[in-house]
Amino acid sequence: MPRKLALVTVAAVALGLAGVVLVLALRPAPAARVEEAAPAGPAAGASVQPVALKPRAGRAFGFEQALRELDLIRPSRQKLADDFSAPLVDGRTLKLSAQRGKIVMINFWATWCPPCREEMPAMERLWRHHQDQGFVLLAVSVDSVTAKVKPFVAEHQLTFPILLDPAMDVANAYGVRALPSSFFVDRRGTLTALALGPRAWDNDASHSLVEALLRR
Repeated sequence: MPRKLALVTVAAVALGLAGVVLVLALRPAPAARVEEAAPAGPAAGASVQPVALKPRAGRAFGFEQALRELDLIRPSRQKLADDFSAPLVDGRTLKLSAQRGKIVMINFWATWCPPCREEMPAMERLWRHHQDQGFVLLAVSVDSVTAKVKPFVAEHQLTFPILLDPAMDVANAYGVRALPSSFFVDRRGTLTALALGPRAWDNDASHSLVEALLRR
């Protein structure tokens, strides 16, 4: 029997956005060796050169202003994002630390989650605009029935990497309690911001956030 997942509204006083609360079955992540599906970024400590950003029409926000506009949470202290390995829908395996040197957005979602489906098109547009500049978008599905994920991806023509987390090992490691939840990781692998609930990820503030992180 798949574990029960209950949909509830994320309290307005918390973030003012709807989400889906997960009744998480806490379980230790099994230790296993995995292959990296993507080439590693620059070695730790290596200098990162600024990238030329693709021209974009629209208002530009500074980093802090973009955070406020998107109502994102800043971590109370600097912390490296927990490394993880998970299978992609195409059968390969992706490791977060292989993306070091890039800006990574980790989005936790499920096919049965309406707010998740709502924000997917905007995520696709954000990804397509910045993917050749060092921006990586990883969408981690927590569907217990993984067979539903690949048809969903094909139907909605999503091109960013989709990972499978049916046992919710990655979600538990990140303390996910609501869907969708999104985490931003900088070039050094440090968590920089968190969003609970859906966002308009193709608006000026979202593009400005990614651009600001890419310039750092």
